Amino acid sequence: MDRQKQPTALDIPVELIEKTIGAADGFVELIDNEPAIKRTKAYWHSLGPGLTTGASDDDPSGIGTYSQAGAQYGFQLLWLSAFTFPLMAVVQEMCARIGLVTGRGLAGTIRVHFSRRMIYLIALLLLGANAFNIGADLGAMAKATQLLWPAAPYVLLVLGFGIFSAALQILTPYASYAKYLKWLALVLFAYIASALLAHLDWADVLRHAVVPSISLDKSQLLLLCAILGTTISPYLFFWQTSQEVEEAIMEGRTSIAQRKGTTKQEVRNMRTDVWSGMLLSNLTMFFIIAACGAVLFAHGITNITTASQAAEALRPFAGNATYFLFAIGIIGTGLLAIPVLAGSTSYAISEAAGWREGLYRDFKHAKAFYMVIILAMVIGIAFNFIGLDPIKALIYAAVINGIAAPFVLFFIILLSSNKKIMGEWVNKPYITVIGWATAGLMAAAGIAAIVSLF
Repeated sequence: MDRQKQPTALDIPVELIEKTIGAADGFVELIDNEPAIKRTKAYWHSLGPGLTTGASDDDPSGIGTYSQAGAQYGFQLLWLSAFTFPLMAVVQEMCARIGLVTGRGLAGTIRVHFSRRMIYLIALLLLGANAFNIGADLGAMAKATQLLWPAAPYVLLVLGFGIFSAALQILTPYASYAKYLKWLALVLFAYIASALLAHLDWADVLRHAVVPSISLDKSQLLLLCAILGTTISPYLFFWQTSQEVEEAIMEGRTSIAQRKGTTKQEVRNMRTDVWSGMLLSNLTMFFIIAACGAVLFAHGITNITTASQAAEALRPFAGNATYFLFAIGIIGTGLLAIPVLAGSTSYAISEAAGWREGLYRDFKHAKAFYMVIILAMVIGIAFNFIGLDPIKALIYAAVINGIAAPFVLFFIILLSSNKKIMGEWVNKPYITVIGWATAGLMAAAGIAAIVSLF
């Protein structure tokens, strides 16, 4: 009986050799990339309040505003995404530093160092602006859901989203809630994907992104005010500061004395977090304007009143994928932004009044704090059943933000540039200059928005 011939190297198929070498190369590459994987994980771990704050800025009402900018003016206003990025990042970094150094939320810090009456006024303005925004966002989420599920009743959708958002804050432990918001921020990539599917003329896009262009007719002036109002919003200031405090409490620093002061590593992590979150926010604005400019403006569809209408208008020209991504993004960003809108309102009012506050507390130990969240949600839900036009709601919110933002920025800049309060983490001179320039810009936008209504 003949022995079975053993294969030699010459007998092994070339394809098998190539596959073996390829697998080995892949394994080596995986080993080589292990530090990159670790760095990516470390980067993701360092993200938190800044990421969720930036992502919540692109709420459904903001998406509707950016969609209108692209539909009405094409690529003309793309440069705003680059222009507002450093302004947002600098302001949010000042807010975060205040939280890290003082161990208090923004309203609480203002109450300690300035007039309590002023913070009451700001808190009431914030409640008004945020309630309008919550109402517009709930309506947009309901309409977006109907795009995917036409038979769903509008009333039940608005109520369902409102109750779910409130319950999430009241019933979910902060550690779990923070993780939920962090992962939900990734829904913004749906808008980046939808724009990439729209087959943009990148040479034209990039030209408008770096070369400012503005016409300053009445409608564009109002739209510019709305973009600034929905991009550099007071609710972001309060949320950012309070979330830095919540993160410290989650680490075991439960008293103000324990939270006071910060380290270089904490500030470094905070800056990475804040600038990453604001970059994601502005990239989303950029791609929404670009997608609507490339598709809607190019086909003569220049009047967009809601984010869901933008998704519907994109479908015939950009296809089902863009349509579904846009619709899903509206729902996802609403689930992220509405709790932030309601929560920031409650932080401001509760800290101004000296009530016990914080998402780390349960309802029993912070009833007033959670009742403000419920109140903001109820007002927002009610706006959807009194016949308020969503665009008017956005205009009203932009006007109130334009009025409130300069006042809040005034205190933020004074606090963060005061060496007695901030110590070694006081503002650099150029940061203070950017802060005052932003405050002046927001004041001008607020005045222009008020004038444009008459």
